[in-house]
Amino acid sequence: MGSRWARTRRGRAWTVFVMGVTAVVILAVSYLANRPAEGGSSLTSVVLAGSSAGPAPEVGETAPDFSATTIDGKKVTLSKLRGKPLWLTFGASWCQPCRAENPDIETTYEKYRKKGLQVLAVFIQDDKSTIADYARRAGLTYPKVDDSSDEIASGYRIAGIPSHFFIDGEGVLRAITIGTLDPSNLDSVLNEIGVDIDGSAH
Repeated sequence: MGSRWARTRRGRAWTVFVMGVTAVVILAVSYLANRPAEGGSSLTSVVLAGSSAGPAPEVGETAPDFSATTIDGKKVTLSKLRGKPLWLTFGASWCQPCRAENPDIETTYEKYRKKGLQVLAVFIQDDKSTIADYARRAGLTYPKVDDSSDEIASGYRIAGIPSHFFIDGEGVLRAITIGTLDPSNLDSVLNEIGVDIDGSAH
């Protein structure tokens, strides 16, 4: 009887130990998935299934071209958006840092769209209905495409989201930001791609 009780106690202790270790692992994974990146930004790591064909994006070079369909059925090709500055942003509805900064992207888009700013959001590992539902709830009005196959993200060598690519009217990539944006630097980046910030654009 005593040995059975001792075995039961050991079994329960082992169960508690395993549960504790599991909780620690879950917390660690959660932290790594949304860990602070350099400079205090946040980043969610991603593993992509697409192929990384073509040249990687490089500041000072033409941004890699792609074609996609927005969630409301409009065909969009990156090279055909030339003529106006473009903010290309990669994220996902399930990415906490992305959700946190999307209202700021929307605010910036509304502020500068009449000055020519275009925003195109690429949602990775999300389907169109999920994106549409999330965008409706979050009040996001800028164009959004689904990249459920990871092809666009793979072409841009995305390893973490959010990731931001700032492209001027000639189609040249002028800045890349990995992780959440620093609002204090945003106006200068937008000015760099030709957005008229208080009449100071190039």
